[in-house]
Amino acid sequence: MTCTAGGTADALTLSTPATAMSPGPMDRPPRLHLSVPHMGGNEERYVREAITTNWLSTVGPNIDAFEADFSRRIGLPSVAVSSGTAALHLGLRLLGVGLGDEVLSPTLTFVASVNPIAYLGAAPVFLDSERASWNLDPNVLEHALEARARAGRRPRALVVVHLFGQSADMAPIMALSERYGVAVLEDAAEALGTLYRERPAGTIAPVGVFSFNGNKIITTTGGGMLVAHDVDLVRKARFWSTQARDPGLAYHHTEMGYNYRMSNLLAGIGRGQLEVLDDRVSRRRAIAFRYRDAFADLPGISLMPQAAYGLHTNWLSCFLIDADAFGATRDQVIMALDRANIEARPVWKPMHLQPLYASAPRFGGSVAEALFAQGLCLPSSSSLATADQDRVIEVVRSACRAKAGCARP
Repeated sequence: MTCTAGGTADALTLSTPATAMSPGPMDRPPRLHLSVPHMGGNEERYVREAITTNWLSTVGPNIDAFEADFSRRIGLPSVAVSSGTAALHLGLRLLGVGLGDEVLSPTLTFVASVNPIAYLGAAPVFLDSERASWNLDPNVLEHALEARARAGRRPRALVVVHLFGQSADMAPIMALSERYGVAVLEDAAEALGTLYRERPAGTIAPVGVFSFNGNKIITTTGGGMLVAHDVDLVRKARFWSTQARDPGLAYHHTEMGYNYRMSNLLAGIGRGQLEVLDDRVSRRRAIAFRYRDAFADLPGISLMPQAAYGLHTNWLSCFLIDADAFGATRDQVIMALDRANIEARPVWKPMHLQPLYASAPRFGGSVAEALFAQGLCLPSSSSLATADQDRVIEVVRSACRAKAGCARP
């Protein structure tokens, strides 16, 4: 049972190692997955306490402690919810997004960054990436805001996504958003532990969201967190996340609510995971840099840029494959890895290329398309053993078919 780097787990067990065996011939090497859970040690104790004391609902000591620990870690009030998508939905509603509004979003992202816009009856407008970080291009944002202003239209909000563990360049993004009066939400689902100019990603805009899906750098098996500078926004999100039940004896409701609260049981896993976050960041970065160094002599393969303004956690080890220089396409490398029982994936397919959102307006898109065409995600689990990293390295090197420069190991 495994978890991969899509937005939801295919299946999940807490004990799944990075080398979980897949069905197949006895002599086939164990399957290496893209990103699997890695337990830290105290998760079982916290979960056992919840079971022993019968705190199995959406209240209890673990959820209180997890929110408090998370708030201390990032410096903002927090509310734990059932998923990062739920946090996004609540966050956009907190910013006043509603029927008919426009919401700006990078096109290079996972669909969960965009679907909550549609949940609220709003319309996404997609923006291109910059090559320096793969994130939202501030220049494209400026062009889009100028164009909308000339047309007498002001987007209600902007979702800024921090991709694969690297922050977007928030200073110019926030300055532009303030100039044009557009509210900002940070989607830090892939970026817990990431820093932007020494500040945690997800804490710069008024509202930020995080994901603890099974493939993330830490997990609650499924879950998310919403943070905000205004504690009243966090209180409102907590209220909405528990079906917006008004105070009193009766089940009385004056607002729309949702069943979005995290359970006390899963919050126990989160407490143990948060305790080892720094180690998990260190491990992910070490794996990415080991791959980078192992491929340094090969033409046509390069690690995702590491922007100078912050700390990139390298949640996933992402590379670009220049097919002409490397002698093989990105997809051919993925197929070679699959034949060796190693999972690899393309980077996210841009939203403007998705049938679901193909008719949405956009500004640019060629950079995102190029990154998608060449982008490759390699196994990145923090529990990935050195010998298993060697397996990945050997297959990628063997896939190189350049006319010159592909020295064999």
